[in-house]
Amino acid sequence: MTSTSVTPASHSSFLILHGWQNHRPEGHWQRWLAGELGGRGARVSYPQLPDPDEPDLEVWLGCLQGLLDAEQGVGSERVVVCHSLGVLLWLHAVARGGSRADRVLLVAPPSGDVLARYEEVAGFGGPEVTAAQVARAAGAVRLVAADDDPFCPGGAAARYGVPLGLDTDVVPGGGHLDLDAGYGAWPSVLAWCLDPGVRVSGRTP
Repeated sequence: MTSTSVTPASHSSFLILHGWQNHRPEGHWQRWLAGELGGRGARVSYPQLPDPDEPDLEVWLGCLQGLLDAEQGVGSERVVVCHSLGVLLWLHAVARGGSRADRVLLVAPPSGDVLARYEEVAGFGGPEVTAAQVARAAGAVRLVAADDDPFCPGGAAARYGVPLGLDTDVVPGGGHLDLDAGYGAWPSVLAWCLDPGVRVSGRTP
């Protein structure tokens, strides 16, 4: 279910979750998004999660729960925006019955078989989550993924979108939708944050 109502940014709180080896670099679309939302009066949390180069799932889950608890009762709408490993973090939390939000954007989740090649993040693969659990965890969930992501062979739409019943936007030729793929400023993600009825497309050249 996707809401079409628009909530002023100043009435919303946003939690932005980064991925593996992401040190919130200057120019990354998540950092750009945090600045844009904050400039519109929104409450924005864009934390550096512990040990991003060698993350521990249990530690990250504990941090996520603490961040969500801190947002209880703040603003009329709670929105979570995840990229890459941050998507799997959110799915693991949902599988354990946590991580409630009004809206969630899941961008470029990697596949478990790719993560298994890397000892540092192998434990994040394969969250045993169901479509029903995802539906209970948020009022609306949008998946955004490219059709050529090297970290998700076969495409996240097939690996995650179909089995989890997710509303999905496919970005042609977007790679991992990260800074290396040219995703700095990303206006359509900002537009979705401000209006959930907006479809997310690739960056403007």
